[in-house]
Amino acid sequence: MKMIRQANLRHLLRKQVNNRRPVYLSSHPFTSLLGSRRLFKAVNLDTLTPTMPSSMDPKGIVVFTSVGRSQYGFDIFTVNLNQTPITGSNSEHRLTDGISINYNAQFADEEQSIVFISERSGCPRIYLTRRGLSKPEQLPSVPDSLFHDRPIIKSHHLYFISAHEQPDKPFQSWSALYSTELHGKRKIIRLSPYGVVDYSPAISKSGTFVAIASYGSRPWEGDFHELKTDIVVFPTSDPNNRLVVCKRGGWPTWSENPLEFSEFPVLPLRITPPGLHCFSPAAFNDGKRIAVATRRRGKCYRHIEIFDLERKVFHPVTELLNPAFHHYNPFVSSDSESLGYHRFSGKSIEGESRVPHLEPVASPIKDLGMLRINGSFPSFSPDGSFLALNPALDENGGIKVVKSDGSKRWTLIQGRVAFCNSWSPTEKYVIYSSLGPIFESTKTTVQIARVTFEPSYLNSDLQEIPCDAKILTREDTGNNAFPSCSPDGKSLVFRSGRSGHKNLYILDAVDGEFNDGIRKLTDGPWIDTMPCWSPNGDLIAFSSNMHNPNNVDAFSIYVIKPDGSDLRRIYAAGPKGSNDVDIERINHVCFSPNGEWLVFAANIGGVMAEPVSFPNQFQPYGDLYVMRLDGSGLRRLTCDGYENGTPTWHFGGELDMRRLCLGNDAGVELTGEFDEPLWITCDFN
Repeated sequence: MKMIRQANLRHLLRKQVNNRRPVYLSSHPFTSLLGSRRLFKAVNLDTLTPTMPSSMDPKGIVVFTSVGRSQYGFDIFTVNLNQTPITGSNSEHRLTDGISINYNAQFADEEQSIVFISERSGCPRIYLTRRGLSKPEQLPSVPDSLFHDRPIIKSHHLYFISAHEQPDKPFQSWSALYSTELHGKRKIIRLSPYGVVDYSPAISKSGTFVAIASYGSRPWEGDFHELKTDIVVFPTSDPNNRLVVCKRGGWPTWSENPLEFSEFPVLPLRITPPGLHCFSPAAFNDGKRIAVATRRRGKCYRHIEIFDLERKVFHPVTELLNPAFHHYNPFVSSDSESLGYHRFSGKSIEGESRVPHLEPVASPIKDLGMLRINGSFPSFSPDGSFLALNPALDENGGIKVVKSDGSKRWTLIQGRVAFCNSWSPTEKYVIYSSLGPIFESTKTTVQIARVTFEPSYLNSDLQEIPCDAKILTREDTGNNAFPSCSPDGKSLVFRSGRSGHKNLYILDAVDGEFNDGIRKLTDGPWIDTMPCWSPNGDLIAFSSNMHNPNNVDAFSIYVIKPDGSDLRRIYAAGPKGSNDVDIERINHVCFSPNGEWLVFAANIGGVMAEPVSFPNQFQPYGDLYVMRLDGSGLRRLTCDGYENGTPTWHFGGELDMRRLCLGNDAGVELTGEFDEPLWITCDFN
């Protein structure tokens, strides 16, 4: 944790504003990011409406997963720091209502109203609540933005991150800082220069300055373990007058500290000791303390602690209250008497206590519905009445079937790892899946299984349905996975590592490979994976790095005919020959019901929020996109800090989004079981 004196920033910025001269890196440790005043843009909220749908837009319903998100159960809590002891049963107060997830709050006034993010409307939006308010109030924001973050109210203005303006180049986050008046004209003003990516704003107590974690205008470099942002400061009255005050910093917070250095340059000072991780600081207004989220050696949970800057000691807070919960992103009241944070709300608290099997998500396309499933690799039954899914990708997973209205779920296979399901388009009682560990080497045994059951059980009260799993691949052939059934139900395409490389094969859907029912579709020293058969059977789409086999982090979309002819690459991030297309990472390709569109997960939109402030996401840059089969019409479907993937696309049919079973009527118990970022190690030297 590092600190920069505010008085020196004020002096430096005042000097630069008065002299109108940039300070360059070659002669000073601060880098100027001055931009043209033409980059300052206002939009009237009252006239801003979502983009009108085109008659050529894709239609239907996309069902997908967001890694870990279903078990967050976040609510916002505060603690009165003057109360003794802090371990008392009444020490902690919940300020949100347990609906959806609520997080990233700030105090909005002296009465301890809070402004926060909630996903109750299907995407992250900005709300205000206070004690005694029965329902939170949605605040002015951008109607067609799928992502808002880190709201702050200061001097009757609302500051927030939004992602409604697409950059002019791929591999750049859409996140930028905006502000609006809470009263009056309600114009949305962009404070980030166009082409610049900003995260995690902080407003000084006077409302005079903004500090931001900025990625600048450079293309995203694929980083997220340590997002390479800089701390940038600028006056609220002159947002293009920007100074980098700390390289490789994130999540700034202001402290009203009257001390001044007598000379420049001002260098960041480390204020927390080595031997532990400190994240997402929140400074107290007395300048003597900061609240931080910590990870310590031998501790399994992230907790909020207060660090005394003068005595150099930590005072635990949340570990005394909830030792077995993670706590995130502290915030402090203006009188320094209350400390807030968000955490899993707990099992016994009022609100949503169950995770719905299917949850509506806001879509940017009018006639394309979006549903988040509690599981992975969904696949629809032939008539759309049911979905097969994998509830987890370990021994606790297996295969389950859920009604497409989310009202009920049954178990087919349990106690073993299963992943990637494909329901036979012609047989309502046959599901194909991969049995064995996911993401393993070519030699690891993973087998393709044909799972059959009596469909009448789906109308019964049984929770576990008897089934038969017929293995279609030989055990000695290594890693066989990701089956996709042909429209006529006679064949499967799947990925196998039997040759030493992961390529695609065609398999007999009934007898498997045991009666010469297998042939090779692709062949080469690269990775071909996650195939999907088109609805009319003429094409197979898949992900591959055959264009650069040495790069196992870059995959593109390819299509091929089932007879192995007409192999071609579909370029998503840019035209053929551009540098952009060689760094795209695209997986989970799926056809639309009419075969004209593809939906897939990709890294094209960069990172939307500082990953260290969230629970674990393996790829917090995995968003869903749609694109026509000819490579045109690229549209972004999801925009958040999660890894979204494993989509399937249904024409609609039996799935009526207005009749979904939500709330506590259906679903599984909300347990709050999710991981801290797995890339954060607590093995300190």
